[in-house]
Amino acid sequence: MYRDFANFIHTNKDVLLNKWMEQMKEQADPAILLVTSDVLYEDTSREFLDLIVANVLGTKDGSFNEKLDGFSRKVVHLNWSVHFVTAGLRTFGLLVYSEMKRQGLFNEKKENLDEDIYYHFENWLSSMYNVVVNAYAESWEKTVSIQKTALQELSAPLLPIFDGISVMPLIGTIDTERARLIMENLLIGVVKHRSDVVLIDITGVPIVDTMVAHHIIQASDAVRLVGCQAMLVGIRPEIAQTIVNLGIELDQVVTTSTMKKGMEKALAMTNREIVEKEE
Repeated sequence: MYRDFANFIHTNKDVLLNKWMEQMKEQADPAILLVTSDVLYEDTSREFLDLIVANVLGTKDGSFNEKLDGFSRKVVHLNWSVHFVTAGLRTFGLLVYSEMKRQGLFNEKKENLDEDIYYHFENWLSSMYNVVVNAYAESWEKTVSIQKTALQELSAPLLPIFDGISVMPLIGTIDTERARLIMENLLIGVVKHRSDVVLIDITGVPIVDTMVAHHIIQASDAVRLVGCQAMLVGIRPEIAQTIVNLGIELDQVVTTSTMKKGMEKALAMTNREIVEKEE
């Protein structure tokens, strides 16, 4: 029965494809259609249809998994939700079933005709659901993993500003994983850039609690061991009050309220200063 479905799809591919695309456009999120051209939408739909036929016919040669992976990465890149993809499969299956029944391709003399055909129909859809959803999930996980790695690299950058002076601007909350990354980037960065002073800017950190302060102190102690002085800049009044109320000791860390003041201190610590040039 599966082969009957596949042969019918293969024979009526263009008609089914056009009807399917029209029905899916009615269900699609406008944002999907906005970023997807008509040509790309048709090419992607046709690619999906070819994968369905290959899966049902069992013609999974060596390139099938590669094509399926490529299709999954494409729909993830196009920001097509898994709901839209599975809804497309369901809509296409119902379209095939309706067209085959309308054309009288089922044996009407067979007992329990509707139940038997529907049973095979559901099994066919279920097998495709498993294949498509698994491939989509794997592609999505790969995409998220790549994005997570990129965000981690950007979450704790160390930027050399002057010879011997570097800055690490921090934005957002700091958890244990990010604190580990901050420590690692600080140690590697100050050695690589031969920094004498490193300014840790927490202007964009919304909350400084005991854990965050503890990690900052640890980072400061670590860079001191490699011959660099850490400076904490961007301490707002509310953060200063929180640090005092929590009883956190920052005696070994130079602190300033702004990056400007921190830079002036860093220049002074490296025997430099900014002077105005006379006309």
